[in-house]
Amino acid sequence: MLHSHLTTLNAVSLVLSTFEAEGLPSEALLAGSGIRAADLSRADIRITTSQEMRVCANAVALRREIGLELGRRMHVSSYGMLGYALLTSATLGDALRFAIRYPALLGTLFELSLAVEGDQVWFRADQYHEDPQLAVFNAQLCMVSLKVICEDLIGQSLSLAAARFAHSKPDYHARYEHTFNCPRLFDAPDNAFAFAKQWLDHPLPLADAITHQAMAERCRKQNLEFTGRQTWLSRIRQLLAAQLHAAPGLEGLAEQLNCSPRTLRRHLHDAGCSYQGLLDELRFERAKLLLHETEWPIYRIADTLGFSETASFRHAFVRWSGVSPSQFRA
Repeated sequence: MLHSHLTTLNAVSLVLSTFEAEGLPSEALLAGSGIRAADLSRADIRITTSQEMRVCANAVALRREIGLELGRRMHVSSYGMLGYALLTSATLGDALRFAIRYPALLGTLFELSLAVEGDQVWFRADQYHEDPQLAVFNAQLCMVSLKVICEDLIGQSLSLAAARFAHSKPDYHARYEHTFNCPRLFDAPDNAFAFAKQWLDHPLPLADAITHQAMAERCRKQNLEFTGRQTWLSRIRQLLAAQLHAAPGLEGLAEQLNCSPRTLRRHLHDAGCSYQGLLDELRFERAKLLLHETEWPIYRIADTLGFSETASFRHAFVRWSGVSPSQFRA
Protein backbone atom coordinates (compact mmCIF):
# COMPACT_ATOMS: atom_id res chain seq x y z
CA MET A 1 0.00 0.00 0.00
CA LEU A 2 1.23 3.49 -0.75
CA HIS A 3 2.48 5.59 2.13
CA SER A 4 0.42 8.56 3.25
CA HIS A 5 3.01 11.29 2.84
CA LEU A 6 1.49 14.71 2.35
CA THR A 7 2.49 16.97 -0.49
CA THR A 8 1.33 19.99 -2.47
CA LEU A 9 -0.53 20.13 -5.76
CA ASN A 10 2.57 21.30 -7.68
CA ALA A 11 3.25 18.03 -9.50
CA VAL A 12 -0.44 17.46 -10.26
CA SER A 13 -0.74 20.95 -11.75
CA LEU A 14 2.35 20.27 -13.85
CA VAL A 15 0.86 17.02 -15.18
CA LEU A 16 -2.35 18.77 -16.17
CA SER A 17 -0.57 21.68 -17.87
CA THR A 18 1.66 19.26 -19.81
CA PHE A 19 -1.36 17.57 -21.39
CA GLU A 20 -3.40 20.76 -21.71
CA ALA A 21 -1.89 21.56 -25.11
CA GLU A 22 -3.24 18.24 -26.40
CA GLY A 23 -6.75 19.17 -25.38
CA LEU A 24 -7.05 16.43 -22.77
CA PRO A 25 -9.64 17.41 -20.13
CA SER A 26 -8.35 17.60 -16.57
CA GLU A 27 -11.07 15.21 -15.40
CA ALA A 28 -9.41 12.35 -17.32
CA LEU A 29 -6.12 12.88 -15.52
CA LEU A 30 -7.74 13.45 -12.12
CA ALA A 31 -9.94 10.33 -12.38
CA GLY A 32 -9.80 8.23 -9.25
CA SER A 33 -7.60 10.68 -7.32
CA GLY A 34 -10.27 12.46 -5.31
CA ILE A 35 -8.82 15.78 -6.48
CA ARG A 36 -11.20 18.27 -8.04
CA ALA A 37 -10.30 20.72 -10.76
CA ALA A 38 -11.40 23.54 -8.43
CA ASP A 39 -8.74 22.46 -5.90
CA LEU A 40 -5.93 23.40 -8.28
CA SER A 41 -6.38 27.12 -7.60
CA ARG A 42 -5.95 26.71 -3.83
CA ALA A 43 -2.39 27.02 -2.57
CA ASP A 44 -3.33 25.70 0.88
CA ILE A 45 -4.58 22.31 -0.34
CA ARG A 46 -2.55 19.27 0.75
CA ILE A 47 -2.93 15.86 -0.87
CA THR A 48 -1.48 12.43 -0.18
CA THR A 49 1.28 10.83 -2.20
CA SER A 50 -1.15 8.16 -3.34
CA GLN A 51 -3.51 10.83 -4.72
CA GLU A 52 -0.61 12.38 -6.61
CA MET A 53 0.46 8.98 -7.90
CA ARG A 54 -3.06 8.25 -9.15
CA VAL A 55 -2.82 11.31 -11.42
CA CYS A 56 0.67 10.26 -12.52
CA ALA A 57 -0.56 6.74 -13.30
CA ASN A 58 -3.23 8.25 -15.52
CA ALA A 59 -0.53 10.26 -17.29
CA VAL A 60 1.76 7.23 -17.74
CA ALA A 61 -1.13 5.28 -19.28
CA LEU A 62 -1.24 7.95 -21.97
CA ARG A 63 2.52 8.38 -22.45
CA ARG A 64 5.04 5.97 -20.93
CA GLU A 65 8.00 8.34 -21.08
CA ILE A 66 6.14 11.27 -19.52
CA GLY A 67 8.40 11.19 -16.43
CA LEU A 68 11.30 12.52 -18.51
CA GLU A 69 9.26 15.47 -19.76
CA LEU A 70 7.75 16.30 -16.39
CA GLY A 71 11.18 16.21 -14.77
CA ARG A 72 12.50 18.81 -17.23
CA ARG A 73 9.68 21.13 -16.17
CA MET A 74 10.26 20.75 -12.43
CA HIS A 75 12.39 23.85 -11.93
CA VAL A 76 13.59 24.95 -8.52
CA SER A 77 10.80 27.55 -8.45
CA SER A 78 8.28 24.67 -8.36
CA TYR A 79 9.20 23.88 -4.75
CA GLY A 80 7.88 26.99 -3.04
CA MET A 81 9.71 27.97 0.14
CA LEU A 82 12.15 25.10 -0.27
CA GLY A 83 13.08 26.46 -3.69
CA TYR A 84 13.87 29.90 -2.22
CA ALA A 85 15.94 28.28 0.52
CA LEU A 86 17.97 26.40 -2.07
CA LEU A 87 18.48 29.42 -4.31
CA THR A 88 19.78 31.51 -1.42
CA SER A 89 22.20 28.87 -0.12
CA ALA A 90 25.90 29.73 -0.16
CA THR A 91 27.09 26.86 -2.39
CA LEU A 92 25.63 24.07 -4.50
CA GLY A 93 26.73 21.55 -1.89
CA ASP A 94 24.96 23.50 0.87
CA ALA A 95 21.79 23.62 -1.22
CA LEU A 96 21.78 19.91 -2.05
CA ARG A 97 22.46 18.90 1.54
CA PHE A 98 19.61 21.16 2.67
CA ALA A 99 17.23 19.60 0.13
CA ILE A 100 18.11 16.10 1.31
CA ARG A 101 17.08 17.07 4.86
CA TYR A 102 13.49 17.74 3.72
CA PRO A 103 12.32 14.93 1.41
CA ALA A 104 8.67 15.69 2.24
CA LEU A 105 9.04 19.24 0.93
CA LEU A 106 11.00 18.03 -2.09
CA GLY A 107 8.22 15.52 -2.80
CA THR A 108 10.63 12.68 -3.50
CA LEU A 109 9.76 9.01 -3.05
CA PHE A 110 13.42 8.02 -2.74
CA GLU A 111 16.15 8.28 -0.14
CA LEU A 112 18.57 10.90 -1.50
CA SER A 113 22.27 11.07 -0.70
CA LEU A 114 25.57 12.50 -1.92
CA ALA A 115 28.51 10.09 -2.17
CA VAL A 116 32.00 11.39 -2.95
CA GLU A 117 34.17 8.98 -4.90
CA GLY A 118 37.57 10.38 -5.79
CA ASP A 119 37.14 13.58 -7.77
CA GLN A 120 33.47 12.88 -8.48
CA VAL A 121 30.28 13.05 -6.45
CA TRP A 122 27.29 10.78 -7.05
CA PHE A 123 23.83 12.22 -6.40
CA ARG A 124 21.98 9.02 -5.49
CA ALA A 125 18.27 8.13 -5.25
CA ASP A 126 17.43 4.68 -3.92
CA GLN A 127 15.21 2.75 -1.46
CA TYR A 128 12.04 3.22 -3.50
CA HIS A 129 9.13 1.49 -1.75
CA GLU A 130 6.08 2.83 -3.56
CA ASP A 131 3.91 1.43 -6.36
CA PRO A 132 6.21 -0.85 -8.43
CA GLN A 133 4.17 -0.12 -11.55
CA LEU A 134 5.30 3.50 -11.31
CA ALA A 135 8.93 2.79 -10.42
CA VAL A 136 10.27 3.76 -13.86
CA PHE A 137 8.15 6.91 -14.00
CA ASN A 138 9.24 8.03 -10.53
CA ALA A 139 12.90 7.32 -11.25
CA GLN A 140 12.71 9.39 -14.44
CA LEU A 141 10.93 12.26 -12.69
CA CYS A 142 13.31 12.23 -9.74
CA MET A 143 16.56 12.01 -11.66
CA VAL A 144 15.72 14.56 -14.34
CA SER A 145 14.27 17.04 -11.85
CA LEU A 146 17.35 16.77 -9.60
CA LYS A 147 19.62 17.66 -12.52
CA VAL A 148 17.30 20.55 -13.45
CA ILE A 149 17.49 21.83 -9.86
CA CYS A 150 21.29 21.71 -9.93
CA GLU A 151 21.40 23.68 -13.18
CA ASP A 152 18.88 26.23 -11.94
CA LEU A 153 21.00 26.78 -8.83
CA ILE A 154 24.34 27.27 -10.60
CA GLY A 155 22.80 29.15 -13.52
CA GLN A 156 24.43 27.00 -16.18
CA SER A 157 24.53 23.50 -17.63
CA LEU A 158 25.96 20.78 -15.38
CA SER A 159 28.23 18.37 -17.23
CA LEU A 160 27.72 14.78 -16.07
CA ALA A 161 30.36 12.05 -15.99
CA ALA A 162 27.90 9.16 -15.87
CA ALA A 163 24.33 8.19 -14.99
CA ARG A 164 22.75 4.93 -13.90
CA PHE A 165 19.20 3.69 -13.43
CA ALA A 166 17.72 0.83 -11.41
CA HIS A 167 15.19 -0.05 -14.12
CA SER A 168 15.78 -1.92 -17.36
CA LYS A 169 16.54 -0.03 -20.57
CA PRO A 170 13.22 1.07 -22.14
CA ASP A 171 12.64 1.03 -25.88
CA TYR A 172 12.65 4.85 -25.83
CA HIS A 173 16.04 5.03 -24.05
CA ALA A 174 17.40 7.47 -26.66
CA ARG A 175 15.24 10.17 -25.06
CA TYR A 176 17.37 9.98 -21.91
CA GLU A 177 20.21 11.63 -23.84
CA HIS A 178 18.40 15.00 -23.74
CA THR A 179 19.18 15.26 -20.02
CA PHE A 180 21.88 12.63 -19.50
CA ASN A 181 24.38 13.27 -22.30
CA CYS A 182 26.90 10.88 -20.76
CA PRO A 183 27.50 7.12 -20.41
CA ARG A 184 24.27 5.55 -19.12
CA LEU A 185 23.86 2.23 -17.31
CA PHE A 186 20.53 0.47 -16.76
CA ASP A 187 19.65 -2.37 -14.35
CA ALA A 188 21.93 -0.67 -11.82
CA PRO A 189 21.64 -1.07 -8.02
CA ASP A 190 20.33 2.48 -7.68
CA ASN A 191 19.50 5.67 -9.59
CA ALA A 192 22.32 8.20 -9.64
CA PHE A 193 24.33 10.65 -11.70
CA ALA A 194 27.92 11.80 -11.23
CA PHE A 195 29.56 15.20 -11.67
CA ALA A 196 32.86 16.81 -10.71
CA LYS A 197 33.25 17.17 -6.93
CA GLN A 198 34.44 20.77 -7.31
CA TRP A 199 30.86 21.81 -8.13
CA LEU A 200 29.86 21.25 -4.50
CA ASP A 201 31.91 24.31 -3.52
CA HIS A 202 30.57 26.43 -6.38
CA PRO A 203 29.09 29.68 -4.97
CA LEU A 204 25.50 30.28 -5.97
CA PRO A 205 24.74 33.56 -7.79
CA LEU A 206 21.64 34.31 -5.67
CA ALA A 207 23.16 33.43 -2.28
CA ASP A 208 21.85 35.55 0.60
CA ALA A 209 22.50 34.46 4.19
CA ILE A 210 19.64 36.46 5.77
CA THR A 211 17.00 35.33 3.27
CA HIS A 212 18.25 31.76 3.48
CA GLN A 213 17.95 31.75 7.26
CA ALA A 214 14.36 33.04 7.06
CA MET A 215 13.39 30.49 4.39
CA ALA A 216 15.10 27.67 6.29
CA GLU A 217 12.96 28.41 9.34
CA ARG A 218 9.79 28.42 7.26
CA CYS A 219 10.81 25.10 5.70
CA ARG A 220 11.32 23.65 9.17
CA LYS A 221 7.82 24.73 10.23
CA GLN A 222 6.21 23.43 7.04
CA ASN A 223 7.98 20.12 7.47
CA LEU A 224 6.56 19.84 11.00
CA GLU A 225 3.12 20.62 9.57
CA PHE A 226 3.49 17.88 6.97
CA THR A 227 4.79 15.26 9.41
CA GLY A 228 2.23 16.14 12.08
CA ARG A 229 -0.64 15.68 9.65
CA GLN A 230 1.03 12.57 8.33
CA THR A 231 0.96 10.96 11.78
CA TRP A 232 -2.79 11.48 12.05
CA LEU A 233 -3.41 10.37 8.49
CA SER A 234 -1.30 7.25 8.90
CA ARG A 235 -3.34 6.20 11.94
CA ILE A 236 -6.62 6.88 10.13
CA ARG A 237 -5.51 4.89 7.10
CA GLN A 238 -4.29 2.02 9.28
CA LEU A 239 -7.63 1.69 11.07
CA LEU A 240 -9.72 2.08 7.94
CA ALA A 241 -7.61 -0.34 5.87
CA ALA A 242 -8.22 -3.06 8.45
CA GLN A 243 -11.99 -2.64 8.13
CA LEU A 244 -12.65 -2.34 4.41
CA HIS A 245 -15.02 -5.31 4.54
CA ALA A 246 -17.22 -3.38 7.01
CA ALA A 247 -16.23 0.28 6.98
CA PRO A 248 -17.18 1.91 10.31
CA GLY A 249 -18.35 5.23 8.85
CA LEU A 250 -16.97 8.57 9.92
CA GLU A 251 -18.70 8.50 13.31
CA GLY A 252 -17.52 4.96 14.06
CA LEU A 253 -13.96 5.78 12.99
CA ALA A 254 -13.97 8.89 15.18
CA GLU A 255 -15.00 6.76 18.16
CA GLN A 256 -12.11 4.38 17.51
CA LEU A 257 -9.75 7.36 17.40
CA ASN A 258 -11.20 8.72 20.67
CA CYS A 259 -12.21 12.01 19.08
CA SER A 260 -15.38 13.67 17.89
CA PRO A 261 -16.60 13.37 14.28
CA ARG A 262 -16.03 17.11 13.95
CA THR A 263 -12.37 16.76 15.00
CA LEU A 264 -11.88 13.87 12.57
CA ARG A 265 -13.42 15.91 9.74
CA ARG A 266 -11.06 18.77 10.53
CA HIS A 267 -8.00 16.52 10.46
CA LEU A 268 -9.09 15.01 7.15
CA HIS A 269 -9.77 18.46 5.71
CA ASP A 270 -6.34 19.69 6.84
CA ALA A 271 -4.81 16.68 5.08
CA GLY A 272 -6.66 17.57 1.88
CA CYS A 273 -8.99 14.57 1.84
CA SER A 274 -12.33 13.27 3.09
CA TYR A 275 -13.58 10.08 4.70
CA GLN A 276 -15.20 8.84 1.49
CA GLY A 277 -12.21 9.84 -0.61
CA LEU A 278 -9.85 7.99 1.70
CA LEU A 279 -12.12 4.93 1.76
CA ASP A 280 -12.26 4.90 -2.05
CA GLU A 281 -8.48 5.26 -2.27
CA LEU A 282 -7.87 2.33 0.08
CA ARG A 283 -10.48 0.17 -1.65
CA PHE A 284 -8.95 0.93 -5.03
CA GLU A 285 -5.43 0.00 -3.87
CA ARG A 286 -6.69 -3.24 -2.29
CA ALA A 287 -8.78 -4.08 -5.38
CA LYS A 288 -5.76 -3.70 -7.68
CA LEU A 289 -3.72 -5.92 -5.41
CA LEU A 290 -6.38 -8.65 -5.31
CA LEU A 291 -6.96 -8.50 -9.06
CA HIS A 292 -3.23 -8.85 -9.72
CA GLU A 293 -2.25 -11.39 -7.09
CA THR A 294 -5.29 -13.66 -6.73
CA GLU A 295 -7.71 -15.51 -8.96
CA TRP A 296 -10.66 -14.60 -6.77
CA PRO A 297 -13.91 -14.05 -8.68
CA ILE A 298 -15.05 -10.45 -8.90
CA TYR A 299 -17.97 -11.01 -6.50
CA ARG A 300 -15.59 -12.21 -3.77
CA ILE A 301 -13.35 -9.16 -4.18
CA ALA A 302 -16.41 -6.92 -4.05
CA ASP A 303 -17.55 -8.57 -0.82
CA THR A 304 -14.07 -8.33 0.73
CA LEU A 305 -14.04 -4.59 0.04
CA GLY A 306 -17.44 -4.06 1.67
CA PHE A 307 -19.63 -3.74 -1.41
CA SER A 308 -23.09 -5.24 -0.93
CA GLU A 309 -23.49 -5.78 -4.69
CA THR A 310 -20.94 -6.77 -7.33
CA ALA A 311 -22.43 -4.21 -9.74
CA SER A 312 -21.68 -1.42 -7.26
CA PHE A 313 -18.04 -2.52 -7.10
CA ARG A 314 -17.80 -2.65 -10.89
CA HIS A 315 -19.21 0.87 -11.23
CA ALA A 316 -16.85 2.19 -8.55
CA PHE A 317 -13.81 0.53 -10.15
CA VAL A 318 -14.65 2.02 -13.54
CA ARG A 319 -14.90 5.43 -11.86
CA TRP A 320 -11.52 4.94 -10.19
CA SER A 321 -9.58 3.49 -13.11
CA GLY A 322 -11.55 4.03 -16.30
CA VAL A 323 -11.80 0.27 -16.98
CA SER A 324 -13.77 -2.62 -15.51
CA PRO A 325 -12.21 -5.02 -12.98
CA SER A 326 -12.05 -7.82 -15.55
CA GLN A 327 -10.38 -5.55 -18.10
CA PHE A 328 -7.85 -4.40 -15.48
CA ARG A 329 -7.06 -8.01 -14.58
CA ALA A 330 -6.63 -8.97 -18.25
